[in-house]
Amino acid sequence: MAHDRILLAIGPDDRDSLDTLVDATIDLAEPADATVSLLYVFPRDDYETIMEQMDIDTTTSGLTADEVAQRHESVREPADRLESLGIDYDIGGVSGGNPADQIVRKIERIDADVAVVGGTKRSPTGKAVFGDHAQQTLLNAPVPVLYVKRE
Repeated sequence: MAHDRILLAIGPDDRDSLDTLVDATIDLAEPADATVSLLYVFPRDDYETIMEQMDIDTTTSGLTADEVAQRHESVREPADRLESLGIDYDIGGVSGGNPADQIVRKIERIDADVAVVGGTKRSPTGKAVFGDHAQQTLLNAPVPVLYVKRE
């Protein structure tokens, strides 16, 4: 199966495992000469905090989640690695709503062939009580999903 477009979903919990996520994405993208779509998934509170740190008024600013993601360190580092390897990429961001739903919508919108997501081991009870965005993405994505487990 050829992969023309790969979606790498990144969230604030992925900071410590970002290298592992990017390595897995590179392993898929490089041999296929695929384009990688880096997607930063902002939880509502995180998005507003970042906007404040950037001195952007959230009530009047026309800055989109895509534009904020392009400036976010957790996306710039993977982008720099992809660029150094000559892998084509683009950067996007989503904020608000259910993160798994946002990821699935982005997969559909960009017509991705595969998605890469990270997550932690959680008990079935923990998933039922707190939800699991990676699991929901795995269940609802219209394409194969590579799950990269965080330590």
